[in-house]
Parts: sequence; C-alpha cells; structure tokens
Amino acid sequence: MPSAEKQKRKIVILTGLSGAGMSSALKIMEDLGYEIFDNFPLPFIDELVSQKGYGENPLAIAVDTRSRGFTPADVITKVEELQKLKGAETKLVFMTCSNLALRKRYSETRRSHPLAKDRPALDGIRQERTWLKPLMDSADLLIDTSELSVHDLRRQVESSLHPDTRKRKLTITIMSFGFKNGVPRESDTVIDVRFLANPHWDDALRPKTGKDKAVQAYIEKDPDFKKFIGHIESMMKLLLPRYDDEGKYYFTLAFGCTGGRHRSVYLAEKLSKTIEGWGYNVSTRHRDLD
Repeated sequence: MPSAEKQKRKIVILTGLSGAGMSSALKIMEDLGYEIFDNFPLPFIDELVSQKGYGENPLAIAVDTRSRGFTPADVITKVEELQKLKGAETKLVFMTCSNLALRKRYSETRRSHPLAKDRPALDGIRQERTWLKPLMDSADLLIDTSELSVHDLRRQVESSLHPDTRKRKLTITIMSFGFKNGVPRESDTVIDVRFLANPHWDDALRPKTGKDKAVQAYIEKDPDFKKFIGHIESMMKLLLPRYDDEGKYYFTLAFGCTGGRHRSVYLAEKLSKTIEGWGYNVSTRHRDLD
C-alpha cells in the first residue's frame, strides 16, 4: 500500500522577481506532470485547488506582480492556508536573480520591467526586490538563476520539485553574504569566515571579488585556511549523505564575511566545486556581490 506521504497532492506556489525564469520553470514542471497555471489570480486559488475530480493532480501555480490581487503578505497567507490542507504538500518557491543579470535580460529582450514602464529597468528591479523580500524570506525553496543555463535549471527543478518523491534528490545551495547586511534567513547552516585574512585591507584587492585569482591567492596564504577548508569538507562528507538518507530535499550553507565580497565568495565558490565533484546538485549564490 502506498505511504501517506506518496498519496499527498503536490502543490507548488511559484513566485519571484520578474525576469528570473518563472515561465521556464513552469514549462519544466509541466514536463514533470504538473498541471500549470501562469499569472493566476490569487483570489481564485482556493476554487482551483478544491475542484472535484482533480484531487490527485500536482499543481504548479505562478503568481507574481502581474497577478490580480497580488501582494506579498496575501501570498504568504495563502500558502500558510494551503499548507494546513490534509492530503496536500504545499511548497512556496521563489525565483531570484542578480540585478546585473536581470538588467541584461531586459536589455536583450527589449521589454520593459512591469514596475518601470517609463523608467530604467534597474529602477523597477530594485523596487520589486525590496517589495518581494518578505516572500523570499518565507520561501521553502530559493532558486537563483543568475548563472544557470536552461539545462541547469531543469536539473535543479527536477531534483527538488519532482512530484514523485522517489525521484527527488538533495539540492544544495552554497551562498555567500556580508554580515553588515544581515544573516540570510533561508540558510540552514551559517559559517563565519571573518577570522581569515581580509583582502579588503589591500588597496589593490579591495575592488576585486572572491572570484578573482589574486584575491583567492591572498586568502589561501592565511595559515589556517587549508586546515579550515579541510574541516568543512569533512563535515559536508558526513552530513550530506545523512540528509539525503532522511529525505531532506534542500540544504543551504551560507558563508559570511564582513561585506560579502571577498572571503565568503571564495569559500562558497571553492566548496561548491568540491561538492559538485561528489555528484550532488549544487547551485552557488552570492547575495551581496551585485
């Protein structure tokens, strides 16, 4: 007999920044067997979910700034209501992207941002990011498409949102951030790397980031760097298989330094490549780099 977990109806409320890839994610979810609804009016979701004869079909419902009745607070409330439904498993998925990547996408497509019809797209991007921050903080899964190809996005959606739980895999996000801007609420584990030598105090390195080789070399010269990264890798080798065994679908590890531009960025980049080499699905996000 199928377990109660397998019988639960999968409902995904998909939202996020305009231009972050919601339409692409919906197409992937449709291929996975979801019944999809784009730009769906928030007040009609209850009626959609309660329709008779469709009780087992997985649903993916996209709501964003274009949707009728949309406000971040109302979306959060609706998700909380859906999560209380018996026989259903509801997830809030938020799609984000760096300001630079979004601005480039709007420039290439020559489309106007929905919140900046008569202004530069960057103005609308910043306004929307601030407005939607409560939604991002409340999300069960955060997907950053800044550096994802369509194929990378498909792998991440399939591994974390497949309606057949037997086909889901642990999805890992390694991120960097600056403590001066606050600790990211979506992180499962936070590691403070402010003890490492800080490239900020080198005038030649200050304008660079942890993606630059000169900055990486500077950080690696710290006498405790090698021992530190070795301990982190050993910890991940122990934890990740255990998380996978217990059915955990998402794990976010956040490295924090003062400004989120040098030390935390390099540690996130380095550990992401290591874990990816172990065969896991890994995405990297630098919250304060853009």
